[in-house]
Amino acid sequence: MSQLFSPYRLCGIEFKNRIAVSPMSQYRALNGFANSWHLAHLGRFAMGGTALVFTEATAVTEDGRRTHGDLGIWLDEQAKALIPVAEFITSQKAVPGIQLAHAGRKASERRPWHGETPVDLEDEAQRNEAPWEAAAPSAIPYAESWPTPREMSSDEINATILAFGQAARRSIEAGFKIIEVYAAHGFLIHQFLSPIANHRSDEWGGSESNRRRFAIAVAEEIRKSIPESVPLSFRLSATDWLEEGIEVEQSVATAKALKDVGVDMIDCSTGGIGGKERPRRMVIEEGFQIPYSARIRKEAEMATMGVGFLWDAKRCEEIIANGSADMIALARELLDDPNWAFHAAKTLGVDQNYEMWPPESGWWLMKRDRLLNKLGIRS
Repeated sequence: MSQLFSPYRLCGIEFKNRIAVSPMSQYRALNGFANSWHLAHLGRFAMGGTALVFTEATAVTEDGRRTHGDLGIWLDEQAKALIPVAEFITSQKAVPGIQLAHAGRKASERRPWHGETPVDLEDEAQRNEAPWEAAAPSAIPYAESWPTPREMSSDEINATILAFGQAARRSIEAGFKIIEVYAAHGFLIHQFLSPIANHRSDEWGGSESNRRRFAIAVAEEIRKSIPESVPLSFRLSATDWLEEGIEVEQSVATAKALKDVGVDMIDCSTGGIGGKERPRRMVIEEGFQIPYSARIRKEAEMATMGVGFLWDAKRCEEIIANGSADMIALARELLDDPNWAFHAAKTLGVDQNYEMWPPESGWWLMKRDRLLNKLGIRS
C-alpha cells in the first residue's frame, strides 16, 4: 500500500493523503482582500487531489504585508472574503489551511515582476502604491540598498503578538481547518530567531532562549485563540546556511519549545534571512531540505512536513515511507501540473482507472483511454 496516499490525522483533522499545497504568493489581492483569482488558484489544487491546500502568506497587520498585493486578515471583512475559498476547498474533500505572516524588515517590497526591490516613489507614481516604513527586531536592513527598518518597541511587539491571535481567530471563523505560522525565509519571526537579524539586548534578543521568546509568544497567543482540535504548524528555516546564523541544532530546540506550547507540526524549509545571493553553503538539489525534516521529526519527536524541490512521486513515497516526514508539500510543481497528485497515484499504482478523479473529468478521461486503446493510436 502506498504511504504517500495513506490517510493522516493531526489533532482533530484527518487528511486523505500526505500531499499538501505549499503557500504560493500571488500578489493579486487588493488592500489585502481575496478575490476570484484566489478562489480559482487554490480551488484547482483541491480539485487535483491534494489533501491540504494552504493560502499564500496572509498578513496579520497592514504594515506586515510584503507587497501591496499580499493577502491580509487584519480585518473581519478580509476574513469574510476568504470564506468562499475555504468552502470550495472543503467541498472537494481537501483541508483548507492558512499561513499567517508578518514580513518585518522585508515589508514594503515590489512584486517580483516589478523588481522584488523596495517600493519607492516611482511605484507611487506608476501604480499608486506608496512605500511604508518597515519594522523589525533590530534596525538592520534586509539587504544592501534596502531602507533601515524601525526597531520595534516592546509595546509594538506585544501588539503584533495579539494580531497573530486575532488573525487566527478570524481564520477559523472563515472556515480554515489548520493554521500555519510563517517563521521562515526572513519574515518577522525568523528575524527574531536569527542572530543575523536580531541584535536586541532586552528580553527579546541576545541569548538563544530570548530570541525564541517571540515565536513562543505567538504560538501561545494563537493556541489560546483557536480550538484544541485545530492543528497549529510553524514553517521554520532549519538553517540560515550562514556560519553566524541559525543551525539545525537550534531549530530542533525551537521545535521542542514550540511543541511545549501547543504547536503540532514543523514545516521544514531553510534560508532566506538576508540578501539576494544564495549562501555558498546552500546546495540545491532534489529534496535538499528533507534531511532537516527528518532530523527535527526524530529529535523533537513531532510531526514534520518536507518541502523544497520535490517532484518525483517515487521519491515522495520514499520520504513518507522511511519516516523523514509525515507530509510533503509542493508548490511550483503544482503550478505546472495541478493534477500532480492524481498522476502520482497512477505512477504508484494506487489509481489506474481515474477513480480518484472527480467524475466530471475522470469519466471523460477513462472514456478517452478506452477509445484510444481500441483504435490503437496511442499507447
